[in-house]
Order: sequence, then C-alpha cells, then structure tokens
Amino acid sequence: MTEEVQFAIDTAKEAMEKAMTHLDTQLQKIRAGKANPMMLSRVMVEYYGALTPIHQVANVSAIDGRTLSVQPFEKSLIEEIEKGIVHANLGLNPQNNGESILINIPSLTEERRRELGKQAKAEGEDAKVGIRNARKEANDEIKKSKTDGLSEDAAKDAEASIQKTTDGFVSKVDALIDAKEKDIMTV
Repeated sequence: MTEEVQFAIDTAKEAMEKAMTHLDTQLQKIRAGKANPMMLSRVMVEYYGALTPIHQVANVSAIDGRTLSVQPFEKSLIEEIEKGIVHANLGLNPQNNGESILINIPSLTEERRRELGKQAKAEGEDAKVGIRNARKEANDEIKKSKTDGLSEDAAKDAEASIQKTTDGFVSKVDALIDAKEKDIMTV
C-alpha cells in the first residue's frame, strides 16, 4: 500500500474513533434513572457576569443512585447554581440546604424511558452517519490515488480494509446503543 492510501485509512479510523467518543459523551448525558454527575454537564451558571459550566464553579457528585450533590466553590454561588439547574430544563428540582445543593433524581415513567431510548437510537444513528462519512472520504481518496497510478488490486484491498473497519465501528455503535437501551429500560 502506498503512503497516501495508508494515510487515508488512518484518517478514516481516526474520524470513526472521534464519532465513537462523541457518541459516548452524548449517551452519558442521557439519564437512565440513576444519578450521574454528567447529567448536569449542560448547566450554565452566571459567574461574575459570564455564563460558566457548572463543573467550573462547583463539585458535582453522586451521593447514591438517586441523589446528586452540588458543592459550590464559593457559597455566594448557591442561588445562581440553583437558577442554572432550573433554567437548564432537565426536570430536576434542586434543594438548597445553605451549604450545598441536593438534587433528588425522580424515577422515570415508562413513556419517558421510551423517549430516552429513541433519543439514544438517534445518537447512535448520528454516530453511524459520521462513520460512513469517514468511509466515503477515505474511498474518495483511494479513487484519486487510482487515477494517480495506484493499481486496481491495491485500491480494492484498501477499500476492503476500510469497509472492514467501518463494519467493526458500526457493530460497536450497535452494542453501545443496545446496552444503553437496556440500562434505560431497567427499572
């Protein structure tokens, strides 16, 4: 294989890995009825006139499977953090005890679980689209190399290698989505 073809394959693998990393991040944001500090990753807090992610102004931790604790770095931020959690529209009700904020995670209804399952599937489809786009770009590079003198057999081998990599990543996405759906539907 020529250097250009190997570079195209490596670039495709890298893009596919980025799609998987993005999928992981997105799936962590989908709550499955258990308390997870990543649930608050979208929360922005007014901090000295600027909107700041909650993780930069407080420690967020899971006390148990149903409770999150938010410990601000500055006590003056407690009310702003409460406002940020409410404005993030996560369906959570923060409780201020003067020192920290406790958030009880309500159990999910069957209907909400189905919605979250659909959301997880949609994230999986987005990841698959990213993986397929990486495959297409790599195949386009191989076709360019073919016009620049790459042999027919080498091009077919490279395309087969890219397809095998794509299939591997797609099956990983399917496994992740199945696991997340199982997690969401478990009461």
